[in-house]
Amino acid sequence: MSSLSKKYLSIISKILDKISDEEEKKITDCAKIIADSYKKGGQLYIFGTGHSRLLGEEAFHRAGGFAAACPIRDDNLTFKKGAKKATSLERTPNVARKALNKYNITKKDILMIVSNSGVNHAPVEAAIIAKEKNIKTIALTSVKYSKKAPLSKLNKKLYEIVDIFIDNKIPPGDTVISVNKFSVGPVSTITGSFILNAILIEVASMLKTEKIFPFYISSNMPNATKNNTKLENKFRKQNPHL
Repeated sequence: MSSLSKKYLSIISKILDKISDEEEKKITDCAKIIADSYKKGGQLYIFGTGHSRLLGEEAFHRAGGFAAACPIRDDNLTFKKGAKKATSLERTPNVARKALNKYNITKKDILMIVSNSGVNHAPVEAAIIAKEKNIKTIALTSVKYSKKAPLSKLNKKLYEIVDIFIDNKIPPGDTVISVNKFSVGPVSTITGSFILNAILIEVASMLKTEKIFPFYISSNMPNATKNNTKLENKFRKQNPHL
């Protein structure tokens, strides 16, 4: 491993330690509202644009994953129709509304919104819509980034709107390594995945006595088919992606 790679590892490790130390209570609080939602028949919806949307996929139907997690998918907000178009649309009014309207999100559900800068129109709009509908919201965002990035026409930062936010501690711009006057080495996907799975591990602990334990087993492990089929059947009506 090169010296730059080791530096990258060191920086990531320090950020993760900082998240663990400073966001521990909020991680537990997020887990509690997700577990309570589940017990009421609710589902965890995850919305993000650009690379932030990857956390929705990270949570969905994976080994050790929460069966009541559903990504908000919209081809306009991925790179499927081109990166330039997606970047433009995440700054466009009503795009989040159209994406959320594809799903039957109710007051018993939780909406997790992932946005590093916390200022683009789509994630802020999603939080406002959820508040209008009395849907509890969680944000994964960077406070430092939000304070530096220019606001959208909504003139709000994501962490100002949601019920609870977890600071992913990333710097403005998301990169941590300098090379030839450029900054490279993004960290938000790593920190975001850690936060997400830390929350869901706590959810698992809170739901350990449930008759049907709502977590998938790797399809290559014993009893996976029986366990996973049971969960798929339970959530198929709620989750359009199963």
